[in-house]
Amino acid sequence: MKILKFLFLVLIGLILVSFLLPSSSLVERSTVIAAPQQQIFSYLNDYRRFNQWSPWYERDLNTQFEFSGPDTGVGSRMQWQSEHEQVGSGGQEIVVSEPYSYLQVQLEFGDGAPTKADFKLSKVGGGTQVVWAFHMEHGWNPISRFFGLMMDGWVGPDYEAGLSNLKKVAEAEAAGLAL
Repeated sequence: MKILKFLFLVLIGLILVSFLLPSSSLVERSTVIAAPQQQIFSYLNDYRRFNQWSPWYERDLNTQFEFSGPDTGVGSRMQWQSEHEQVGSGGQEIVVSEPYSYLQVQLEFGDGAPTKADFKLSKVGGGTQVVWAFHMEHGWNPISRFFGLMMDGWVGPDYEAGLSNLKKVAEAEAAGLAL
């Protein structure tokens, strides 16, 4: 009986602590690409070009993709289905598209709550700075708040890889090279 009482108090303690944790998570990475904003934006605003730079594409070449809505811009949608645990299934839709400077997408992963990601592009020196950010609201969900503490470690490396891939393909295109 003492063990049950102890476990109950630990559970209550964890729930109370969770409400002191942040109610949202932000993961952000950036890079500078030696290519014009317009060119880089074309990779982000068109899901049919997504797998040219996606950090997840090579994890499961058998992933099934479905595209709907307009080819580019607001309303353009991509859904994917994969058995690979690091790819999974989900969808994303462009909800804001401000040519050459800003793009926001709504992400859906299985049964999870929708989240948002965005890309900010700005001219710097001889290139373009690209900032890729992931935003997740946890609300009052205590488990989600604890997971929020780990989001940077889970999402950050993939965003770094994706920006590295985007840099590689965009700079090669800007230099007139074929990959």
